Amino acid sequence: MLDATLKTQLKTYLERVTQPIEIVASLDDGAKSRELHDLLREIASLSNLITLREDGTDARRPSFSLDRPGAAAEGKGISLRFAGIPMGHEFTSLVLALLQVGGHPSKASAELIEQIAGLNGEFNFETYFSLSCQNCPDVVQALNLMAVLNPNVRHVAIDGALFQAEVEARQVMAVPSVYLNGEVFGQGRMGLEEIVAKLDTGTSERQAEKLNAKDAFDVLVVGGGPAGAAAAIYAARKGIRTGVAAERFGGQVLDTMAIENFISVQETEGPKLATALEEHVKQYDVDIMNLQRADALLPGIDGALHQVRLASGATLKAKTVILATGARWREMNVPGETEYRSRGVAYCPHCDGPLFKGKRTAVIGGGNSGVEAAIDLAGIVAHVTLIEFDSQLRADAVLQRKLHSLPNVTVITSALTTEVLGDGQKVNGLRYKDRTSEALHDIALEGIFVQIGLLPNTDWLKGTLELSPRGEIIVDARGQTNVAGVFAAGDVTTVPYKQIVIALGEGAKASLAAFDHLIRTSAPA
Repeated sequence: MLDATLKTQLKTYLERVTQPIEIVASLDDGAKSRELHDLLREIASLSNLITLREDGTDARRPSFSLDRPGAAAEGKGISLRFAGIPMGHEFTSLVLALLQVGGHPSKASAELIEQIAGLNGEFNFETYFSLSCQNCPDVVQALNLMAVLNPNVRHVAIDGALFQAEVEARQVMAVPSVYLNGEVFGQGRMGLEEIVAKLDTGTSERQAEKLNAKDAFDVLVVGGGPAGAAAAIYAARKGIRTGVAAERFGGQVLDTMAIENFISVQETEGPKLATALEEHVKQYDVDIMNLQRADALLPGIDGALHQVRLASGATLKAKTVILATGARWREMNVPGETEYRSRGVAYCPHCDGPLFKGKRTAVIGGGNSGVEAAIDLAGIVAHVTLIEFDSQLRADAVLQRKLHSLPNVTVITSALTTEVLGDGQKVNGLRYKDRTSEALHDIALEGIFVQIGLLPNTDWLKGTLELSPRGEIIVDARGQTNVAGVFAAGDVTTVPYKQIVIALGEGAKASLAAFDHLIRTSAPA
């Protein structure tokens, strides 16, 4: 299962284990069980503190649990289980689980660890993931850590592609999908802080009080993507009071799979880059306020402080503000789209594609993203229909050639999607209008992947700043908006070419411009 290099790396990690770990496997005679058995035997062979038992009684097979021998008898048992073979993106989740069960401390803050340990009640979590999902590990790792820290928390991570019957019965059509005590708890990426906040309902009020009490920042960055991270680093390096308020640190990069055009880094993945950005920001004296969505900007008048009101009810004050709130997936805005979101309508083919194995799907959009999605899905699903509004595809020629070479792909151009069809529970079709003949057509399918571009996150700024007809913040060459002391950078602005490397540069430029504004406006006459 593990090549020599990976085995050596894992052995090095397992040297950090300080407490014994017991792996209990529940297996059958299937090929996947044999595969998992081989993996677990290899892991057990790498540390004297790890033992493997094969007498597990869990109904999901193959699966395995991790615990500390004798802990259950002391009331300190750990209920942490993987149903499936956690390779791919989930291999990191397995390694972290081994370390944490084995006594290696988490990097979570002491305050958050104490909050988790103090949760009262019974929390039985189930997470459905796919091995190709880059969003899933964050959720799996967060819930695994909670299971390690609090015996009231139990977690099983389930490979949806391996347990298809279970996925069908629960109608899971998007990953990660999290159930708590048998009821839907959440879908999509969630970090540890966000999950704990949903369980501990007093968190938001306590956090708002702390935020309200903060002194004014010299530079307040709103947004934690590449532009926001670069702006924060450049501001902090000037030795001025810097804060970052982000709805989720990493922004849209967290939803990006392969990145091959980040100069000097030949290949990486969005979540890895997002983690690196956050770690870099943390090297400086920056006040990071995560899980904070901006609700309104109240510009300062005649030199007064600017204010940013948050959805939590808190208000932050600053001498200058840099807006870097990025963009989000554009929706079709047709009947049925909202109703069947996560029940057949999806926006991430890498994450949710494996759940549609052997089914008929559609991709909406003929740009690079849409064509890449169709190519990826063609290797998993029974058939892909790509629907493009224009009279021709807009993707790069090399992608179009690859697309047209695939036998299970149909391309329809000059087509306007008019409705998502369903049976009340899940998607069962799509209706589109032929823009040439005006005729309506229905396609029978089970999944629709929307890939039609991005919308800037500026709804909260309407009426406050000058926006373009597309809703982007209008900025000059220095990142300055039409409000003195308020700057903007990244995908949220009118700067062309929405690329990570451009967002980084624009964030740095806006930060330098903000610093220049500070020293000029605060200088004595």
